Amino acid sequence: MSFDLDHHGDAEVEAGLIDLAVNVRHQPMPDWLSGPIMESMATLSAYPNADKATKSVQNRHQRGEGEVLLTAGAAQAFVLLAQALRDAKNPVVVHPQFTEPEAALRNAGHQVERVVLSEKDGFRLDPALIPDHADLVFIGNPTNPTSVLHPAADLAKLARPGRVLVVDEAFADTTWRSGADGEPESLAERRDLPGLVVLRSLTKTWALAGLRIGYALGPADLLRRLAAAQPLWAVSTPALAAATACASPVAVAAEREIAARLTVERDHLVDRLRRVPSVTVAGEPASAFIAVRLPNADHIRAELRKRGYAVRRGDTFPGMGPDWLRIAVRDTATTDGFVQTLRELIEAGN
Repeated sequence: MSFDLDHHGDAEVEAGLIDLAVNVRHQPMPDWLSGPIMESMATLSAYPNADKATKSVQNRHQRGEGEVLLTAGAAQAFVLLAQALRDAKNPVVVHPQFTEPEAALRNAGHQVERVVLSEKDGFRLDPALIPDHADLVFIGNPTNPTSVLHPAADLAKLARPGRVLVVDEAFADTTWRSGADGEPESLAERRDLPGLVVLRSLTKTWALAGLRIGYALGPADLLRRLAAAQPLWAVSTPALAAATACASPVAVAAEREIAARLTVERDHLVDRLRRVPSVTVAGEPASAFIAVRLPNADHIRAELRKRGYAVRRGDTFPGMGPDWLRIAVRDTATTDGFVQTLRELIEAGN
């Protein structure tokens, strides 16, 4: 089956529609973030200097010298990995997940092997599924589009000498667990696992998709290879200001509060959807979106657009198909309006 790996949620959105297709938080930017970004605009005549932002991210994740590489969004990191690791002979991508890693690998000439997780297992990782010959492995945690959060212990089992393990944690800052200290199941501070690269994004929680800012965490020797494939001054001065601000203690505390509120809003969405006939929620969602299976999903998606709602089609994700949709978590009032509309469409036979 062929999948459109280049399709993304922003293609679903247009003026006048309530956006449930893009996994970016819709809230005003806090002053501690907007201020530094605006102040940086006065220095645009100078080339970007990433030293301060890099040090800030190092401190946040307790990383050593050379173990942070700032990128123009996590998407750029996928391209750098695919280009810099052309010597990888057996790359594996664990699906369903964000399609850019596989697209970047294929565009760089790699032959990609897919490991597809099963709905009946809640789309959870079984480390035994990853073949021993895989020397480059990509997996998301929490995974887009299923919203499944894999145990860190299971991911750690995939690391081994001679293999690069890439864990896409673009949505790690959206996860929350009662009693947990920090982000549950994150590997961002693990320095003991051979070949581990963790990718992070600042564009989701802080609504910076248009600014393009993310970073890679990993062994210094491996990140040097990625940096060699990166264009000069790849991260803009405003994006560097955002990276510095988002690594501050104030930002981390605010992020945890947002993740806790998001958990309540997500649980509300899941509870309402599980009461709608013929709708199945994938796995145990842990992030800012959920995946649902329902008959005639593509037709339902079109009918939802007529009623003012944009949702993400699921048939572009390997491991899913035409009966899947991805829905972003929003406030409870938006959720209630959406679910009522969806119920009415299903009950009317649409």
